[in-house]
Amino acid sequence: MVFDVRDLEHPVIVAPMAGGPSTPELAAAGSTAGGLGFVPAGYLTAQVFADRLAAARRLAAGPVGANLFVPQASAATAGAIERYTAALAPDAERYGATLGEPRFDDDDWPAKIDVLLDLRPDVASFTFGLPSEDECLRLRQAGITTVGTVTTLAEAQAAVARGVDVLAAQGPSAGGHRGTFDPTAQPSSQPLDELLAAVCGLGLPVVAAGGIMTADDVQRVLRAGAVAAQLGTAFLLADEAGSGPVHRAALQDSRFTETAVTKSFSGRYARGLRNRFIDEHEDEAPFGYPEVHYLTSPLRAASVRAGSPDAVNVWAGTGFRKVRPGSVAEIMQSLT
Repeated sequence: MVFDVRDLEHPVIVAPMAGGPSTPELAAAGSTAGGLGFVPAGYLTAQVFADRLAAARRLAAGPVGANLFVPQASAATAGAIERYTAALAPDAERYGATLGEPRFDDDDWPAKIDVLLDLRPDVASFTFGLPSEDECLRLRQAGITTVGTVTTLAEAQAAVARGVDVLAAQGPSAGGHRGTFDPTAQPSSQPLDELLAAVCGLGLPVVAAGGIMTADDVQRVLRAGAVAAQLGTAFLLADEAGSGPVHRAALQDSRFTETAVTKSFSGRYARGLRNRFIDEHEDEAPFGYPEVHYLTSPLRAASVRAGSPDAVNVWAGTGFRKVRPGSVAEIMQSLT
C-alpha cells in the first residue's frame, strides 16, 4: 500500500530545495511536525543522496519524501557556451574565481532510482519531467508514491498517462527552478488557482505549489481542490534549513525588492531575488542545463565566500517578504 498524501496530519509539504537549503534535519522536522519533508537529490552523487535520505528517515517521526531531477537532452550549443564564458570573465576576475568546466550529465539518474528502490521513501517526486512508465511501476511496486511536478494542463495530462500517483501543480510564483518539461520554453504565467482548476479534474490528488506563504494561502489552495500545499520559501529561514548566511541576509535585506525568472545561473529558468548578476547577464545567458550550472558554480561559490549576494543565485518565490525565522515546528504551526 503506497502512502496517501491525503493522510497527512497537516496538509503542508516542505518543498525539496536542492543546492543547500534542504537538509535531512529540515525534511525530518517537517515530517515530525505533521507534514511531509523532502530530501532533494539534485546536484548530489547517488551515495550522498542515499546518506542524506537515510539520515532524514532516522530523524523523522513521520513519512519522508525524496525528489529527483529528471535528465533531459541538452539544449546547449558550444558557441553559446563559449560566448557566455567570455562574458563572465570580468565577474570571475572580480571574485578571484576560475569558471567551471561546462559539462552534461544525467545527474546520476539510474543510480538514484536504485537508491529509491533500496531505501524506499514514502514519496518520490520528480522535477523537469517524468520517470518512465516502467520506473513508475517499479516504484509503486516498492510501495513508493510517485509525484509528477507540472506547470501546465498538458504536462499534467502527460503525467497522468505516465502513471504517477499524485500531481504537484507549480504556479508561476514559485521560487527556484521552474518544473517545465521543455527547458527552453517560456514558463507558463497561468496563475496557480487557474492551474489548479484545470488539473484537479484529472482524477489524481493534487498538491499546490508556488507563492504559498501563509495560513490563508494554504486554506485558499485547499478550497480550490488541492489536498496539500507545498511551501519552500516559507521555510528558507527555518532553524533547520541549510540556507547560508548570505542567502539568509539577502532575504531580509531591504535593497532586494523583487524576484526575477532567470536562466543566467543554471541555463534553465528559475526564480530568485533580482540582483546585479541577473541584470547584467540574463540577456547573454544561453539555454544549457546543466552545462551553465557547472560553468557558474565556482563563481557563485566565490561570491558567497566574499559575503556578496550580487553574483549568486538567491532562489526565492514572489512572497519572500513574508518569510520569517523560527523552527520548522513553529512555522508549521503558523501555517495550520
